[in-house]
Amino acid sequence: MAQRKQNLSRRTVLKKSLAAASAMACASTLTLSASETPARSLRLGGPVFEKVETPAAWAAAVRKLGYGAAYCPVGPDASDELLKAYETAAKKADIVIAEVGAWSNPISPDDNTRRQALQKCRSHLSLADRIGAKCCVNITGSRGQQWDGPSPKNLTEETFDMIVETTRAIIDDVKPIRTYFTLETMPWAYPDSPDSYLRLLKTIDRKQFAVHLDPVNLICSPQRYFGNAALIRECFDKLGPHIKSCHAKDIILSKKLTTHLDEIRPGLGGLDYAVFLQELNKLSDVTLMLEHLSGEENYKLAADYIRTVAGKEGIPITR
Repeated sequence: MAQRKQNLSRRTVLKKSLAAASAMACASTLTLSASETPARSLRLGGPVFEKVETPAAWAAAVRKLGYGAAYCPVGPDASDELLKAYETAAKKADIVIAEVGAWSNPISPDDNTRRQALQKCRSHLSLADRIGAKCCVNITGSRGQQWDGPSPKNLTEETFDMIVETTRAIIDDVKPIRTYFTLETMPWAYPDSPDSYLRLLKTIDRKQFAVHLDPVNLICSPQRYFGNAALIRECFDKLGPHIKSCHAKDIILSKKLTTHLDEIRPGLGGLDYAVFLQELNKLSDVTLMLEHLSGEENYKLAADYIRTVAGKEGIPITR
């Protein structure tokens, strides 16, 4: 009996010791994880209207607007010295340079237009890499007369192959290290859905090719308009790890026949911004860039709306 009590006592002590050690290990792990995991904060940005002459003044103007992200403030002809000055000013002010826009039509049916577009994509991707922007963004283009317009050839296998070849060539020519080449989602050109973007990612097969998401540009029917929350979730479920930057705008469906959709200021349309911001908040240091608005006041109203929705959802925005 005495031996049994002694064994029980030893087992009890051992169990208590192991439990204590396990608790300490868990506490240590939790503390380490908390200290090593960066706090997520969504970065909102937009254009700067104030006239500035120096990198420091530009950074101050961005911060004055309450932005934590900005469009690239200089062009591809800027000197390395000037680019370095802007990059340094951005870092000191905790500003992320989100995008360099290479807006052009690299699959144009016109040879001269296509050559100029390809050169613009290369020079602007190089600029994004030199200044350390998150991405260089363009659309895939159009095989019609309007550079960003519809064409019966846009959503064909032939055009898909052209896009793959063109995008590979741009990336292979520039060989970016710090940035990514991205293609903005569109309603009538590839990538026109999360699945077509996934297919492009797989087929282009370049490490420095990534995703630029504009959910408004994917809404091209009443079904997608009223189901845009599910569409947004699908985009982030399938493309999330590859998303480098997003555009912020809104869309409204009119009652005029037939289906008629228009861009509008964030907060005045049907885009589910609560879901959009929730999904964005799952990624680290995301940039959300306001665009296509008329005048500084409209940008302020749009930013205020997004911050209000973010506040209701408990989502921090870098300021």
